[in-house]
Amino acid sequence: QVQLQESGPGLVKPSQTLSLTCAVSGASVTTNFYHWSWIRQPPGKGLEWMGAITNSGSTTYSPALKSRTSISRDTSKNQFTLQLSSVTPEDTAVYFCASVRPRGWSYDAWGPGTQVTVSS
Repeated sequence: QVQLQESGPGLVKPSQTLSLTCAVSGASVTTNFYHWSWIRQPPGKGLEWMGAITNSGSTTYSPALKSRTSISRDTSKNQFTLQLSSVTPEDTAVYFCASVRPRGWSYDAWGPGTQVTVSS
């Protein structure tokens, strides 16, 4: 059973880079069974897919966020990270990491989410 846990600062200043980590247990981040994704939910809005890192280590990003987003993984720590640069208050959201089954791109497990507020 895969379990995920997000961590990172809850408050980020405008123009800075938001950095979050997702610790994975129950599966390796290199397993062929999953890709690994970041999703966010701004207050009062729906879920927004941000991007993913595949089991082979390649990345794919939302076109709307591609210029500011970077996803990487640390196989020694079995975790993957999100970096979002040049943040504004519009990036305030609950950020989730999730495991994704490659076939059909179906979500399998989610972390509990972490609130990130962008404010000076």
